[in-house]
Amino acid sequence: MAKGKILVTGGLGYIGSHTVVELIGAGFSVVIADNLSNSDEGVLRRIETIAGVLPEFHQIDVCDVSALKNMPSNIDGVIHFAAYKSVSESVEFPLKYYRNNLVSLMNMLEFCAERNIKNFVFSSSCTVYGQSEQLPVTEESPFMPAWSPYGHTKQIGEAMIADFLKSTPGMRVVSLRYFNPAGAHETGLIGELPRGVPNNLMPYITQTAIGLRDKLKVYGSDYDTIDGTAVRDYIHVADLASAHVKAINFCCGMPENKVEVFNLGSGNGFSVLEVIESFNFTSGLKIPYEMVGRRAGDVEKIWADTTKAEKVLGFVPQRILDDITLTAWKWEQNYRQNIERKNS
Repeated sequence: MAKGKILVTGGLGYIGSHTVVELIGAGFSVVIADNLSNSDEGVLRRIETIAGVLPEFHQIDVCDVSALKNMPSNIDGVIHFAAYKSVSESVEFPLKYYRNNLVSLMNMLEFCAERNIKNFVFSSSCTVYGQSEQLPVTEESPFMPAWSPYGHTKQIGEAMIADFLKSTPGMRVVSLRYFNPAGAHETGLIGELPRGVPNNLMPYITQTAIGLRDKLKVYGSDYDTIDGTAVRDYIHVADLASAHVKAINFCCGMPENKVEVFNLGSGNGFSVLEVIESFNFTSGLKIPYEMVGRRAGDVEKIWADTTKAEKVLGFVPQRILDDITLTAWKWEQNYRQNIERKNS
């Protein structure tokens, strides 16, 4: 598409901030909407440092439909990140996840219809597949029962989009099913910063390495995998962000009233212990860990068939697991030693 104006909901969050950097680098004008529930306004200035442009920012909750009235006009596309994303937390607080993830999506679809915004990129997830009977999973793999309320909100979200387009023709939607985003920007200025105890593996590793956690808990040692620990497909967040630029460009060229779905992963599965081994190698440290019981909502193993993203989007990840662990550690160190200290 012509380099237009893109509204990014959740644009100061982990994946959102990296995507904003890539969009600016590709020549787009960016408007960010974020309620700062799992992000920090300081990210805005760090985006400016990396990209050389300060994006327009609105501190709003997109679950509040009235707040969307203040969004600027002439928006050409929406990338919708704003959602809660912890599998384990969703098991504990299911209604929180259903309310936030589904209401926010409903509001954004209505917003696009009212503003005649035709291009919409949705952050979906590999959790829509549940524990697939066949690996790797393709975009045609059937949805199995979701193992968590989070995964179910993504299944419902994709169904909601399909039903919406049947009743409201004109939009074009790309749904991106992420596998496991990890790592950080190479500058060490933006990265994953969960509030409280991390639910994702990589920040739990780096927080243990920096001394915030006594040891890493490895959930489950009796899975049917190479070493008994769960297997996931890890994709570097900067690669994932670049895929969103390809997705919004692709979206503009699609026929109206159509949805396209893409798996975004590396195409490789790594066990928890293999990720720890990579971190130990790239950091020169040895992370203490203990094996504990399985965690509710976790599937045993999953990784992506990336053929469609490669052929149709032209997207091929450029970074490997060692790049993920190396940049995650650089971010953790820079944040604790420089950014956090400066803000305190």
